[in-house]
Amino acid sequence: MPQDITATERSEGANRVVYAAIAANLAITVTKFVAAVITGSSSMLSEAVHSLVDTGNEALMLVGLARSKRPPDDRHPFGYARELYFWPFVVALVIFAGGAVVSVYEGVEKILHPQPIESPWINFVVLAVALVMEAVSWVIALREFNAHRGPGGVIASVRASKDPTVFIVLFEDSAALVGLLIAAAALSADLLLDQPRFDGVGSVLIGAVLAITAAFLAYETKSLLIGEAARPDLVNGVRAMLEDEAAIDRVNEVLTIHLGPDSVIVNLSLDVHDDITAGHVETMLARIERRVRERYPEIRRVFTELRSADGRV
Repeated sequence: MPQDITATERSEGANRVVYAAIAANLAITVTKFVAAVITGSSSMLSEAVHSLVDTGNEALMLVGLARSKRPPDDRHPFGYARELYFWPFVVALVIFAGGAVVSVYEGVEKILHPQPIESPWINFVVLAVALVMEAVSWVIALREFNAHRGPGGVIASVRASKDPTVFIVLFEDSAALVGLLIAAAALSADLLLDQPRFDGVGSVLIGAVLAITAAFLAYETKSLLIGEAARPDLVNGVRAMLEDEAAIDRVNEVLTIHLGPDSVIVNLSLDVHDDITAGHVETMLARIERRVRERYPEIRRVFTELRSADGRV
């Protein structure tokens, strides 16, 4: 991940992505629902529900962004940074329950009780407009994601990312684009072959796309919610600083955990030379903490325990 991007810039970028997604999805949702009512298309109704769920999800992520910035208090001495991990997990559940389940149910109903679609051209116009708006939102999310990603591929960058906001919007928009293509294909098959069941099949496939997206996002945000270690270069950098200290005989452990994208706690286990005085140790630990936090601003707390290599304090 690029090191010259500040926490403020990252937060502003995430907000920009979410607001763009909300604006696009809100306009698309209303249009799709109107088209679904007029034409009776299950695929279009599934897409409308999909867009409605996406709009609600982005609103939930704004809640997470706002609540994660609250200052520490007596009940939460390390702050509320993990709110940014909790709400995206809720988003994944909403995508599954509110999008996938409804789409599959509506599709199965249409397959069992097929009904002809009225004024199908309305659906194609709506799908074309939605495709353009979703593509704009997707490009904005992709640019922000690429600004923060590391040298690896997309999936590897998602796995390494500690900020779920941008990649969730990116994956939601990707699922939306796939859903629009499925809806267009299903409606085309319905129109060309005069088989209304294809509309139901399209709705089921859209539900499957949403279920896969929800499962992937739930898996990734669960890992963040449980607690992930900081990136390897930070851990190795801290260890290298410690090994440069003449008073330290051995660095036993450098344990890290992310409370939020820009909030890391570090726990150090050190073995110092036996002839080092308590005053010297105190001065050394203060210097280490200052150097570590200057080099890695995302480190909020440094806890140190002095322990010999064989485990004795």
